[in-house]
Amino acid sequence: MTTTVSVNTYTHSVTYVADNILRSLKEIIRLSELNPAKFVGDWESNSLALRTWLGTQDLEKVILEIYNPITDALIIRWDIDIVYGWSSGEGSFWTDTDQLKYHIRKAGVAPASASYGLKLINKPGRPDVPGWSKGSMRSTEGMARQSLGSTVEHHGLGANSAYWRKL
Repeated sequence: MTTTVSVNTYTHSVTYVADNILRSLKEIIRLSELNPAKFVGDWESNSLALRTWLGTQDLEKVILEIYNPITDALIIRWDIDIVYGWSSGEGSFWTDTDQLKYHIRKAGVAPASASYGLKLINKPGRPDVPGWSKGSMRSTEGMARQSLGSTVEHHGLGANSAYWRKL
């Protein structure tokens, strides 16, 4: 019986963390004054990938790149590093939206012409998810990483956020 409770609790943790990562990314896009329509339109695919790879513990990092579509140069990048410290005992669950909103405002509004894309970094051998494949990331050369710390937590399964800004 304990195994079933742990499995159900871990599944709940995966769902909670995946949903709150997606909500956080939508807020970053919206508060950066970008159009969230593409992101919202891909919600089911993004959710399936997050839930699958969080569930198998293959997801290492979620990256939102905001870039210039003409030059392909990175304007700002948001990183969400996954933390696997899950426990079946008493734990807390929360999402720090105030901290995230503060740093989104601090990072500034993206140019109206900017585009964005979502990247998920996984361990080798991860299971395939329809609509997802390997890709490359834009360079962060000439940028500095600003850490926000933990922004999502559920029984030790969580996410630490950061953003990259121009020097």
